[in-house]
Amino acid sequence: MRILTLTLSSAFIISGCVTKPDALAPASQQSITAGKFDAKQPPTPELVDSLSKVFRDSTLDSIVQQAVKNNPDLRTSLARLDESSFNMTKANAPLLPSLSANVGGARQDMGLGTNNQLNATLDASWEVDIWGKIRSGSRASAADYYSTAASYEAAKQSIAAQTMQAWFDLASAEQSVDLATRRYQSFQTTEKLVDNRFVHGTGGLADVDLAKTETLSSKSSLESQRNLRDQAARNVRVLTGSYPDASLTAKAKLPSLRRSVKAGIPSDVMLNRPDIVAAYQAIVATDERVNVAYADLFPSFTLTASGGQNSNSLSDLAKSGFSVWSVAGNFAAPLFDAGQRRAELGASAARAEQAYFSYQSTVLSAFREVENALGSERYLASQLSATEQALTAAKRAEEKTMREYEDGLVDILQLLITQRTVFNTEEQVIQLRAARAKNRVSLALALGKAY
Repeated sequence: MRILTLTLSSAFIISGCVTKPDALAPASQQSITAGKFDAKQPPTPELVDSLSKVFRDSTLDSIVQQAVKNNPDLRTSLARLDESSFNMTKANAPLLPSLSANVGGARQDMGLGTNNQLNATLDASWEVDIWGKIRSGSRASAADYYSTAASYEAAKQSIAAQTMQAWFDLASAEQSVDLATRRYQSFQTTEKLVDNRFVHGTGGLADVDLAKTETLSSKSSLESQRNLRDQAARNVRVLTGSYPDASLTAKAKLPSLRRSVKAGIPSDVMLNRPDIVAAYQAIVATDERVNVAYADLFPSFTLTASGGQNSNSLSDLAKSGFSVWSVAGNFAAPLFDAGQRRAELGASAARAEQAYFSYQSTVLSAFREVENALGSERYLASQLSATEQALTAAKRAEEKTMREYEDGLVDILQLLITQRTVFNTEEQVIQLRAARAKNRVSLALALGKAY
């Protein structure tokens, strides 16, 4: 009794010298809530539903579904979610008593004959969760699971978005190949025209060389575009979990995206982002582990019970006359650990603070992504409009210059410049249309539109 009194007294004296640190995580959660986000105007209905409905293209939907199903990075994330689920089950196990069965036997000869000793027992053990240590650990593990589940959802949305953008890269690359082919053919035609003028004495050798240079340069550009197309096809194949060959073809037009997207970031939309949910659950988990570390400073109380049979004959083990049992309680209190538990408490509080600031960073990054996408939406639309007008003007200039060249009013250099301008401007239109389509995906993803 004197030993028990000393143990309990020492434990409470030590625990009384320790103060639980401020609950950083709960306070942090209260300081960043839905009310802190300014709700303005919602996006247009084009983005309201989901990422999968941003573009209504059955072929694209099929490609994205393949990626979501087969992408190895996403399957790794899913396996990580399974691991977290098992960890949560493991953390919940100490909430209930543990049971174990034991069967043993011994044979001795002390010089007075052989003695057999057989036993079969059922043992139970349960730690009484006085300070909430086990419950806090269970809640922390649950928060870990929710965070991992949100991270998996974020990964799924990211893979879907990457696949869409890769598909648009492939579509634009195919259009660029078609344009480069027309460019090469056009300069071949121009070269023949110049050769014909040279043969008839109405053009010089320098004109022939300039035309040939442009033809060969356009051929080099065509090969480069074909290489980029093949690389874009391989990228899509990898995202869908397939061997990266270049056989895939999009054969699709880039979407026109005539409708605009209104600025505004409603708080409920922002809080739907899975990466924000994951960061918030990380705060919950680390805060609960502060509670675990704090409870670890106090004594633990464990109840144990054992019951069974003890006999020198195997046939007698089943008889009730040989029953044995025991019940015990055990207090264990930390007396001296060179500051290990206090250090763990401090480290847990520091990790909770890290989780809070990581959450802040995630929220700010989310706002930045939305603002960038909204800004790009406006600028790209303006750029595309101006470039399309420039293309129309360039084509008019090309037609006029061709007539003037045939009439001998301008030289070959002027004609080549106008032709080059047309093709370069048309390439810019292709790239801007692809950039707008990819940015629309980025905007939907930034607004938390689930696939």
